[in-house]
Amino acid sequence: MEDFIRKMPKAELHLHIEGSFEPELMFEIAERNQVKLKYESIEAVKRAYNFDNLQEFLDIYYAGANVLQTEQDFYDLTWAYLEKIHHENVIHTEIFFDPQTHTGRGISFDIVIRGIHQALKDGKEKLGISSQLIMSFLRHLSEADAFKTLEQALPYKEWIVGVGLDSSEAGNPPSKFQRVFEIAKQADFFAVAHAGEEGPAAYVWEALDLLKIDRLDHGNRSLEDEKLVHRLVNEKMTLTLCPLSNLKLKVIKNPERHPLKIMLDKGMKVTVNSDDPAYFGGYMNDNFIAVSKALNLSKDNLYQLGRNAFEAAFVGEEEKNKMIAQLDTYFRVSMAHK
Repeated sequence: MEDFIRKMPKAELHLHIEGSFEPELMFEIAERNQVKLKYESIEAVKRAYNFDNLQEFLDIYYAGANVLQTEQDFYDLTWAYLEKIHHENVIHTEIFFDPQTHTGRGISFDIVIRGIHQALKDGKEKLGISSQLIMSFLRHLSEADAFKTLEQALPYKEWIVGVGLDSSEAGNPPSKFQRVFEIAKQADFFAVAHAGEEGPAAYVWEALDLLKIDRLDHGNRSLEDEKLVHRLVNEKMTLTLCPLSNLKLKVIKNPERHPLKIMLDKGMKVTVNSDDPAYFGGYMNDNFIAVSKALNLSKDNLYQLGRNAFEAAFVGEEEKNKMIAQLDTYFRVSMAHK
């Protein structure tokens, strides 16, 4: 089954590019930019990657992002991620970036997006990985700050497919950003939002009703509200679940308790993603393997998870169908060799 998962064509829909920052690259870039890290070694950074909650993780995540300063840094960060997923048979990825993490410390929006965009472009040409870029607003910052970020993004509209909402969920409901999302929607951006990870099911309702999201990031706690589950199924709303992230941030206590299988059985459109793989101990294959083992998933379950992701991608129908055809062929061939 592990080998089967590794070779399966996949799409990733929930990945924070700053969260793919491996300690080795962090040290390399810190040295290049002459930035002093508070960790004396790569091992010390890895030891620090043990968190008790979302906030503890965010603290180290933002500290790591501090070393990113030039277009080349953002290119290297993105390229390292693309090379990694190329070996995992991820053929399409939709990545989040957090401009405010960088503009807030004096790095221009232009530098950030140019580095990421160039790497994604090269990823398509050299590795055959198609991609989309989603700009996330940091929810612990103000609505005014989000508006400013949206304004900075507009000149790069052709490079950004959608807007999202991430960072500290507790106490920062989606309603705080309703007006920003309205303007973003008018500008033809897709909308996604983290909701129902640490926050309650009520936040998922807000994301649906007020932000008019096209996809729901996490959404674990939707299961606490039967009416909400019914709505998510009816609207075929895709949930981008992140199993290892949930475990590492103690959103769930053990892998067997992950809600993915229950959600699948209820007809919810769920997908598997890595979130912040450098920090949470695993990229796509690790997440698929972990959840497959813990919940005893069948090949039919894996097919459904794979197909859900391709169907929910922010690309045209023709491109979706091509990717689904690759998945279909893979399953057909592997079943014939049983």
